[in-house]
Amino acid sequence: MIKIRDYQDSDCEALADIFTRAVRQIARRDYSPAQIAAWAPDMRDMDKFAALRSTKPTFVAEYKGQVAGFTDLDGEGHIDMFYVNPAFQRRGVGSAMLRFVPARAQTERCKRVYGEVSITARPVFERHGFKVLAYQTVETNGQTLGNYRMEKLL
Repeated sequence: MIKIRDYQDSDCEALADIFTRAVRQIARRDYSPAQIAAWAPDMRDMDKFAALRSTKPTFVAEYKGQVAGFTDLDGEGHIDMFYVNPAFQRRGVGSAMLRFVPARAQTERCKRVYGEVSITARPVFERHGFKVLAYQTVETNGQTLGNYRMEKLL
């Protein structure tokens, strides 16, 4: 039911939409309206988003053939983006990606996978064996947002 495949340039618009919808609809329970607006502004730089997706391995999760989520993984084991389409929440998409990423990292000989995880995503990362290293605040478009540095040793 859930297939994870490599990113294709034709996925860019769908992934940008998933990012925006996930932040605005899911993360809003843990962040203020001002923080959400800074994190996922109305105007997005699609060239920058496309460049980021193309410069590091990005993976697309499909649920019954529909794009349902995405994540990425660099050569050091760092996860920068991890988002699930709100329409596919609680269907195993995030869990499938969190099984896929460590397995992929092991093939790259990484000793760990890690990232800066939102307050909202922390529970699912913990269910998949990630540990909190520290709480931190980051600035995005003039707003301060809290998140967690998390890792999973491989």
